[in-house]
Amino acid sequence: MANCGANISHCPLACLWEVILSYIRINKHYIHTPYLWLGVVETGALGGGNLWVQTLLNPLPSLPGAMVFALLLGCCTLSMGVYGALLRESLLSMVLRVLVSFCLLGAAALFILGQFWRIDCFASNAVFWSVIAAGLIVVPLRMVFRALVDLNQLRRRVVLFGAGMRAQKLLAELAPEKSTLAIEVVGCIANKNESVEVDQALIMPEPADWLKFAKAEQISEIVICPDERRRSDGSEFPLVALLDCKLAGIESSYALSFYERELGKIDLSSLQPSWMLFSDGFKYSKRSLWAKRIFDLLLAGAVFLMVWPLMLLTALAVRLESPGPVLYHQTRVGLNGRPFRIFKFRSMRTDAEKSGAQWAVKNDARITRVGAFIRNTRLDELPQLYNVLSGSMSFVGPRPERPEFVVDLAKQIPYYELRHKVKPGLMGWAQLKYPYGASVDDARHKLQYDLYYTKNHSFFIDILIMIQTVEIILLGKGVH
Repeated sequence: MANCGANISHCPLACLWEVILSYIRINKHYIHTPYLWLGVVETGALGGGNLWVQTLLNPLPSLPGAMVFALLLGCCTLSMGVYGALLRESLLSMVLRVLVSFCLLGAAALFILGQFWRIDCFASNAVFWSVIAAGLIVVPLRMVFRALVDLNQLRRRVVLFGAGMRAQKLLAELAPEKSTLAIEVVGCIANKNESVEVDQALIMPEPADWLKFAKAEQISEIVICPDERRRSDGSEFPLVALLDCKLAGIESSYALSFYERELGKIDLSSLQPSWMLFSDGFKYSKRSLWAKRIFDLLLAGAVFLMVWPLMLLTALAVRLESPGPVLYHQTRVGLNGRPFRIFKFRSMRTDAEKSGAQWAVKNDARITRVGAFIRNTRLDELPQLYNVLSGSMSFVGPRPERPEFVVDLAKQIPYYELRHKVKPGLMGWAQLKYPYGASVDDARHKLQYDLYYTKNHSFFIDILIMIQTVEIILLGKGVH
């Protein structure tokens, strides 16, 4: 977690807020602690609210039942993207997301759970009043959260050491996420004789005493991002001064690591082979790979048992609308570049690629009416459960691409083939973070997220992706 030792004597309250508004790394995945704190508080409040409702309805409330209730509704909140959208969207939008996550997803999940775990707190009347109470509890909590975290003085203050192209690119990437990141870039300090590319209003003179400057400005972190570390006037890089700041509790970070942590992706323009080799990612144990495989088999089997009637209805609808095979298969590039055959329900006309492979586009005329529906609902991808069971795919991983496109993309995008170092998946980090891509530029942007997953993938981030994918399916995001 971020350190604030330098500011303890200067401003204890600012230090406390700095810790609260910092970040933490769980199982190789960065989480901004404001949302973690909110999740913890909400979970406790939901559990307490459920116990209160149980007490009104039953003199013997179930503590395990209340804990399950709170965790389940917390997962429903996460699945609807409430935390990510909390500071970006309006109050009305937040309330609507709460209604969908609690009244639709939460109530349905609790009803199903109640069929297997028959205790009083999962009876229909208890679930109804508990869900109502949950909505009345979390909406005010989130309103308070919005009011607090949106205040600039409660953000971690960051200064960039660099004012050239790298600094400008970093600022441009941070700008769209400004409302959701608990940081404030207070300025840029240009390296000696560096070409300044950032807004002149952000330029700050290089301090004679870095530690004194950092304390005076209440700086939490110094991000090192000069275009060139060598100084043309022969002076040395301020290593000792920055080490003094670090020893005093003011964190220093390399721009690439800061970019990864704050934005959940890896900057291709700054990526260097040495950073990949010596970073703490890009490594997997046999035990974790076997655990992932067992989890895939169990989950794919369970999902198949639940959805096979839906698969039969989908197959019938495809067959009745247009002549041709029900299933469609394509060759895709899998783990370590090995090709495999992927299966889908056919959503296009049989002559869709008579002119060769091509990107899908928005409102594609080749898509049938049934095809449009099953694409929007992701029903067309259910046959890929076979790919998961056979081992050519996982539930979570980069989406596999066609060999025809891979050859071209690998020539135009550096490090593109690194995404094949993990098994492809039905759902992925890039699908959550970036809309459907149908161009080389889109592929470049998605690769930044795929590389983040390749570097940091773990069971925790897999579960996080699966939960958040519910929003993608329900809202039909990223469908072409």
